[in-house]
Amino acid sequence: MSRSRPGSSLRRINIPPVPGGAQVRFTPLMQKRLTRRAEGMIGRSLSYFPELQGKTITVGFSRVHLGSAVMSRKRDSDPSLVIRLKVRNLTYQTIGHELTHLVQGLSLGNQTAAYARIPCGETQCDIWTLARHELFCDDAPTYIRMPRMMRELWPSYAVAVRRLCVAAIDKRKVFRRYIRWLESEIAALARTSPRERKVPAQLLLPFFE
Repeated sequence: MSRSRPGSSLRRINIPPVPGGAQVRFTPLMQKRLTRRAEGMIGRSLSYFPELQGKTITVGFSRVHLGSAVMSRKRDSDPSLVIRLKVRNLTYQTIGHELTHLVQGLSLGNQTAAYARIPCGETQCDIWTLARHELFCDDAPTYIRMPRMMRELWPSYAVAVRRLCVAAIDKRKVFRRYIRWLESEIAALARTSPRERKVPAQLLLPFFE
């Protein structure tokens, strides 16, 4: 793992369009690879994560993986929040997934209303990311099990899958095997005919208002 020398400059910006938004720092390598498109996507994604307002998030560059997230805690100090993203073919789904990992970490041991408990796990992260907002439905999730055909035709299924994720989160309150239920419902959805599925126009990219 590469390290920066003490005092190395990181580009710092305020990108959520709301007061008190997260402070974002880009590592030197990310500054070289960052595009206006990617910077805008990160800013827009953060506007849907009120749990991260007032936090400092370091965004680094990923050479291999689509994304990753790391949170380290130090005694008597705020946790260090880091995500790494692959800029090429970047999706809102990837950004949202990694930001959800940060919320997962922050919610551990924090019972305040600001941090709704998100259970740990990659599949859980996918579920809560899709449920958060339709913005994060621009690409199929990685860890939720679904037929290959559904991934290939994801725009035709995205809204329906997101609704199932919202329902699964609600079902979790009374049903321990909510993930199994969700994946069973998704498999059943894949067997429906195209005429039984509606593809809202707002799902098509880009998600600009």
